[in-house]
Amino acid sequence: MSQAPTTTTNASTDNARAAGRGGIAVLGAKAFFIVSGLLQTTILPRVIGLAGFGALSRVLAVANVVNNVMISSATQGVSRLVARAPAHQPEALRMGVRVHLVIALVGAALFAVAAPAVAAFEGATYIAAPLAVMAGVVACYGVYAAFVGALNGTARFGRQAALDVTFAVLRTAGMLVLGWLFVTRGSSGVLGASIGFVIAAGGILLLGFRATGLGRAAEGPLSDVPTARAYMTALVPLAIAQLFTNAVMQSDITLLGRFLSAGAHLQSADAAVAAKSADEWVAVYRACQLFAFLPYQLLFSVTQVLFPFVARAHGAGDTESVRAYIARGARIGALACGLMIAVVAAMPGSLLGFAFTPEVAERGAVTLRVLALGQGAFAMLGLATTVLVSLGRERDAAIITLAALVCVVAGCFGVVPGRDFGEPQLLATACATSAALFVGVALGAARVVSLTRAFIPLATAGRVLLALGVAVALGTRVPRVGRLVVPFEAVAIAVVYLVVLVATRELTGQDAQLVRSLAGRKRAAA
Repeated sequence: MSQAPTTTTNASTDNARAAGRGGIAVLGAKAFFIVSGLLQTTILPRVIGLAGFGALSRVLAVANVVNNVMISSATQGVSRLVARAPAHQPEALRMGVRVHLVIALVGAALFAVAAPAVAAFEGATYIAAPLAVMAGVVACYGVYAAFVGALNGTARFGRQAALDVTFAVLRTAGMLVLGWLFVTRGSSGVLGASIGFVIAAGGILLLGFRATGLGRAAEGPLSDVPTARAYMTALVPLAIAQLFTNAVMQSDITLLGRFLSAGAHLQSADAAVAAKSADEWVAVYRACQLFAFLPYQLLFSVTQVLFPFVARAHGAGDTESVRAYIARGARIGALACGLMIAVVAAMPGSLLGFAFTPEVAERGAVTLRVLALGQGAFAMLGLATTVLVSLGRERDAAIITLAALVCVVAGCFGVVPGRDFGEPQLLATACATSAALFVGVALGAARVVSLTRAFIPLATAGRVLLALGVAVALGTRVPRVGRLVVPFEAVAIAVVYLVVLVATRELTGQDAQLVRSLAGRKRAAA
């Protein structure tokens, strides 16, 4: 009887350590994914040209909305499905895969049919063929994500991380090699890179199947496994929320592409010249997005680990654990997000020059500084909506992200078309998008607090903002540096940010001890 509290405490400690180690594994895989994405995006303009990279960015902006909805809804949906059916996980997996196979095939068909209309809206009919090809990625992603969800829901984070790393390699190799082959043979590098993406998606789909299998069919109704119809009913709000979230991510560059195409045709009567000019500016904005999205990509690993534990605690009615998970996850997210924003916003020109040409750095430095702040807000909005979804509040998440999307679209239509062609349109897009995202994160945080009385502690938020302000102010005093110096400047900015957090006692010895514990280095018992 007297041993029960100790046993419970040990179990909680083991779960926390498992969650932390899983987070480190997924975080490491995400870091690799980010680095491979940086490498891919840095090399692609050199392989298919800056204008070709801009055209490909238009294709990926639209495709990623659908792809990410497929991935997020399937990952979170199946993760929740298997987590809530500990006694019948194979049956839950089989039902989830069946549902998502149908969704993937239907989604891919609709995407292919819509490709010409989307290209016409963009004022770039030449991207219709690559868009149609990307329907293959939609189909593969929709099923592969169900396998990832099964790994996530059963806390097999190491295997999930391994798949992430493998896919990063396949995607980068496929897009670069096929893009290069098509260009060297006088064909469209954009089309070649798109085909390479499809091949990589097909390969990771097979590996995902090998990692989890298809589960097994249920012999009859199971109390902890919903029917396909019930699962779909629960999945729709989640998918809608993800649709709005990913539309927020990509609507700015999609609308900017439309406005740049219109402006370019006013600048030149030659259609080819106008298209090339517009695509080059789209490429610059995409280069800015590459760095501005880093906080969101980093926090995505936190949400993947946080989601199943919050969902499980909520399902068990353990409000104290729910509150504790949210508070810890939000604090870690805010600290990590602030670090990434500090580095990007403090040295935008140097970062762009490190990955791209001096021309891109000159055109995009101011835009990146503004966009980094806005996308940092979006990263925290993503964390808030993930919490809402894990609490079964998909509709709340959808409404909040829809509000942010409406603000982005209204802001872009309101201020961008009237700006001069080129950099003024990029900066106006970044300002409108950032303002809308700050509105979104305020709404998301308020809703999470109203439901759980937990999110980012106010003291933490204040200290992170102070550290961020100091780091960015210092960075603005430093001129743009060469590629060899950029890593050292980034480390220096990060150190400044961390020093402020230590000085304000936001980071303490307990945090260092937690990191060592999660890394598996046990301290001697007292």
